[in-house]
Amino acid sequence: MSRSSSDDDVNIHKHDDLNTTPTRLYNPYETLNLQIPTQNLYKLPTSPEFLFAEESLRQRRSWGENLTFYTGISYLAGSIAGASTGLYSAFKAFEHGDTAKLKINRILNTSGLAGRMWGNRIGIVGLIYAGMESGVVAIRDEDDVWSSVAAGLATGAICRAARGVKSAALAGALGGIVAGSAVAGKQAVRRYVPI
Repeated sequence: MSRSSSDDDVNIHKHDDLNTTPTRLYNPYETLNLQIPTQNLYKLPTSPEFLFAEESLRQRRSWGENLTFYTGISYLAGSIAGASTGLYSAFKAFEHGDTAKLKINRILNTSGLAGRMWGNRIGIVGLIYAGMESGVVAIRDEDDVWSSVAAGLATGAICRAARGVKSAALAGALGGIVAGSAVAGKQAVRRYVPI
């Protein structure tokens, strides 16, 4: 079923400045006799789509988004902190007779090495925390400060479990305190600081 080209369908496309040929714009849906205008086919919704209505009621990221977010943020923060410590140690290692090229090389090498090491280590902590938090929220079916405290406690304990029970308990307590204070601080900022 072909359509005859009308004056509306014919456009002139300039391929070169010297050659102009009248052509019709290609529409892959013209033979399907769709009742909706083809301009509306590719207008995507701006709000998130959910398979079930219950999913739209939850105001939190999914476990995959959580995993990506926490791992990425912690890797970035660790890399910046590691590069800063590498920069400091490179400045301390400067000697009196070093050329500018040697100084720049030393700065780049030590900053890059320390940034990678810190980024990887802290990125793993973020990965474990994201998994723990998603697991705690799935078990409790609540997303509050106590879920973050439990996830921080478990993350600290897991990260230091190889060093013994005492070290794992201390790291777990520290992880719970840090996670709880971070979430409480975030809620306080949302409440009292107009952004």
